[in-house]
Amino acid sequence: MTVTRLVLFRRAAALTALAALLLGSAANADSGFYIGGSVGDAAMSASDIDVGVDFDDSDTAGKIFVGYIVDMPVVDFGIEAAYVDFGAPSETILGEEFELDVTGLSAFGTLGVDWGLFGVFAKAGLVSWDADFIVDSVELGSEDGSDSAYGVGFRLTFSSVEVRAEYEVFDVEEVDVDMVSVGVLWRF
Repeated sequence: MTVTRLVLFRRAAALTALAALLLGSAANADSGFYIGGSVGDAAMSASDIDVGVDFDDSDTAGKIFVGYIVDMPVVDFGIEAAYVDFGAPSETILGEEFELDVTGLSAFGTLGVDWGLFGVFAKAGLVSWDADFIVDSVELGSEDGSDSAYGVGFRLTFSSVEVRAEYEVFDVEEVDVDMVSVGVLWRF
């Protein structure tokens, strides 16, 4: 039996259609909304050269987040919003107890790559923060603002559940905030 160009073209077209159908289904299978939470450690450091005060401490931090992800065959793109409580680290400076209580709302664009169950991702965006300054249990003032934020992470995916470890940096005005966390999310 001889194979003509028309037969080869039909086979190639059928294989292309089948591949597009399978890849399209795989991409859409993991796409969608997700919700999750993370717990970790937030380290805050600040210095005021004029006063001679250095603040460097960490506290338990946590966040809850929601997002939407579009899973393509090679990479995935998404958006994510979170409420972050950076804890309230404190340090004794010049005999007085200084405490910094920072919370924030963040919005990120995400980009990730998966290799089977394993994946990595990066994100960049903004954080709208609120900081309360407390000295010896007396609130001295509050500041708020919006600044840049970014991070990287590793994820392990089991069907619609994902375990992730993240490192995030929040440029909160004159305070450097680094957060390391482990969390779980559920895609629906």
